[in-house]
Amino acid sequence: MSGSDRLPDYPLHSDLVRRLTSALDARDEERVSHLICTEVGHVDAVIELANDDWMKDPSAQLPASVLTGNRNDLKPLMNRFFQDANAVFEIKKDEMEWQVKSLATFGLSGLWTLEYKRELTTPLCIAAARGHTACVRHLLSRGADPDASPSGQGALHEACLGGHTACAQLLLQHGADPDLLSAEGLTPLHLCRTAASLGCAQALLEHGASVHRASGAGRDTPLHVAAQRGLDEHARLYLRCGARVDARNGRGETPLSAACGPARRPDEHARCLRLCALLLRRGAAADARDEDESSPLHKACGRACPELARLLLRHGADAGALDYGGASPLARALQTAACAPEAAPQRTVQALLNHGSPTVWPDAFPKVLKICAPAPMVIETLFNAYPQLRVSESWRQMIPEEVSQMHQAFYQSFFALAHTPRCLQHLCRCAIRKLFGKKCFHLVPLLPLPKSLQNYLLLEPEGVLH
Repeated sequence: MSGSDRLPDYPLHSDLVRRLTSALDARDEERVSHLICTEVGHVDAVIELANDDWMKDPSAQLPASVLTGNRNDLKPLMNRFFQDANAVFEIKKDEMEWQVKSLATFGLSGLWTLEYKRELTTPLCIAAARGHTACVRHLLSRGADPDASPSGQGALHEACLGGHTACAQLLLQHGADPDLLSAEGLTPLHLCRTAASLGCAQALLEHGASVHRASGAGRDTPLHVAAQRGLDEHARLYLRCGARVDARNGRGETPLSAACGPARRPDEHARCLRLCALLLRRGAAADARDEDESSPLHKACGRACPELARLLLRHGADAGALDYGGASPLARALQTAACAPEAAPQRTVQALLNHGSPTVWPDAFPKVLKICAPAPMVIETLFNAYPQLRVSESWRQMIPEEVSQMHQAFYQSFFALAHTPRCLQHLCRCAIRKLFGKKCFHLVPLLPLPKSLQNYLLLEPEGVLH
């Protein structure tokens, strides 16, 4: 039970807490020992200590020992001061805030109350959060409750969040609930959010944690969490344990859709690609839509990730799908093209067009030109998908002068087409592409043509227009 769901046994202004605080301030060790050892009623008592700086105060030596992981200091201090290994400390008391009460107590609607913001903790939670295995072992041997969660998260949650496998294993061996819910409705498995937490996830599953539970405000399963974080090894583990690859969260996303959404650092792209390939091999629907009718392909294109877009297209994603806003994957790719030129957005546009994506309505091309001016290869690829598109001299004002100078050769060739039709070779290309339709990507490589001509048919950018 979290601290927000119950009243403390010894409130902040109770007589015991006042005397205990006074003894701590006076550094009266004998009096502190007497109060804790003789007047704390039971092993799971919750005590509020109004000492915001207890982690720095020498009088509160037990938490400091837990913080530093010094078991040699911890053992004698517990023997002298703390009969109860489950003592709860208030480490923060600040302004008032709205807090939601337990759904289990107040029904589906819950209960919102305006309360002073409190932060409670236990020595076991502190030790587990910092990976102090020896301290965790000692506290458990002294009877610390492995499921105590006065702050809303238990020690097992803290260990998983920090990726401390040894601490998680110890807690589970001492009876910690592998499916204990935090105040936010999350199980420890949902907090295995980093590559370092793989061992924690394995330990949880070995002790019976559910891989199917949808928890938290987003109703994510552990597989959704792994997908959002790009944790391919976690996903592989969950799938081996029976996780549903088509499970939906509260936003209607499958794990594949969740994996395609977040922006990634360059060093995370390969891991994300492996994860998505794994999900697709296990039967994930490449065209699954979320509550906004966005597909994984919409999200991959919005992230300017051509490798992921090509992977999804190879597995049957619809290049012409429209979301609730009427946007296609191509529109998403064009919107972000100028923001990430290093991601080669022309490759995404090229892949979409070669898998049958409709082009932009001709009257909207000036807007595309304005948005994508710093990415001329995107403009070239899209422009070459039209048999004939009238170029207007008025479009020059869409292009900033510095961009025009930087890509002078391309824009000279582009505006030269304002006075001349496209070449016969281009018209032949368009005729073949129209015949092949959505199968361009698959059929063009089968033609008995030189590689250079195949690339031409597949809209490979050349840097100029003819």
